[in-house]
This record gives sequence, C-alpha cells and structure tokens, in this order.
Amino acid sequence: MISSLRGSVLHLESDSVVIDVGGVGFSVAVTPDIPRSFHVGDEIVLHTNLVVREDALSLFGFETREQLGVFLLLIGVTGVGPKSALGVLSALSVAQIAEAVTAEDDAPFRRVSGIGPKTAKLIVVQLAGKLQAVPSAQPASAPSGGGTLVGQVVAALVALGWSERVATDAVAQVTADAAAPATVPALLKLALAQLGPARPEQTGV
Repeated sequence: MISSLRGSVLHLESDSVVIDVGGVGFSVAVTPDIPRSFHVGDEIVLHTNLVVREDALSLFGFETREQLGVFLLLIGVTGVGPKSALGVLSALSVAQIAEAVTAEDDAPFRRVSGIGPKTAKLIVVQLAGKLQAVPSAQPASAPSGGGTLVGQVVAALVALGWSERVATDAVAQVTADAAAPATVPALLKLALAQLGPARPEQTGV
C-alpha cells in the first residue's frame, strides 16, 4: 500500500500531478486546488490511497489526512467510486461535507457532477455518525459575512488570494486545537503556516 508520497513535482494537469520520488514518477489523481497551488519543481507531500482494479492501479492524493479519511469513507458508500469521491472533495471542503452530513442535507452532494439524488442521499445516510471528529464548518461556512472570528480569518485568506475551500480547510484545522488563539491576527498566522509554501496566485481566484 502506498500511503504517502514526498517528492518534487514533474508535471501538472488540472486533475493530476506527477511526482518524482527517487527517480520514479508517480501519477496521482488530485483535487484541482493542488495543481493550482504548486509549480513544477516544488516539493510536495501527499497522503495517498492506491485503488487496485483488474485493468489499472490508480493513486489518489490529498494534502491532509482528513481529506484522505473522508475519501475512504466516501468510496465505502454504495454507488460512490474513487472518481466520484474525488469529485465530492473537489467541490466541497472536509468541513462542508461534515456539516452537510450532520444536518442530513444531501443538496450539496446533488450539486456534484456525477452524483445523483439517490447516491447523494446514501452519502448522508451511510456517513452519519462517522464524521464527528472532523472540525465543524459552521463558523467558517459563510466567510462573506465576516461576522465570526473564523469567518474573518477565512475572508482574510481569500483576500490574500487563496481559494475559499483551501482557506476554510486550513482555518478548520488550526481551530480544531483547543488551545487555538482567539484573535484574528494569531489565527491568520497559524492558518498561513498550515498552508505552507503554496503560492496563492496559483489558486485561480
């Protein structure tokens, strides 16, 4: 099982990246945020899942273990294959997925290409109770209002050029720590450290 890859970026496509690991190039299917956030030559670390089929071996990669964990839950849902699961994570953040499941709201999943009404309902039903450990998106789900502390930090990251989904995930991760600071500047600093060396001008905002 290939559970992670660390190497330099050899090639980027809209939905995949080729990573050079010790002279071997691994093609990894990814969400669109990754190709927008990295350049050829950058070092990258991805948490991966190897999907074995009769006619192919396919790697799916994610920047966080939370994303990988949700991916594994999604492919366990009846009717959801790896590509559909990747599509869900391309359209929704981990926190947004958890919020929708908790609220028993299948509408966000129905808006994902390739996910029909029946499958969307199955996602909500079969993931119920399995995402409790995922940081809630409730404070950060509407950064445009900027009324909450988390919302203000997400809005600041978006203003700096990060995509809303990337910003929401980063802030959700840093605020999951019970010792997280309660000021916008301090949270913003932690979120920027969480985002790492990725270049915001590549997020397509």
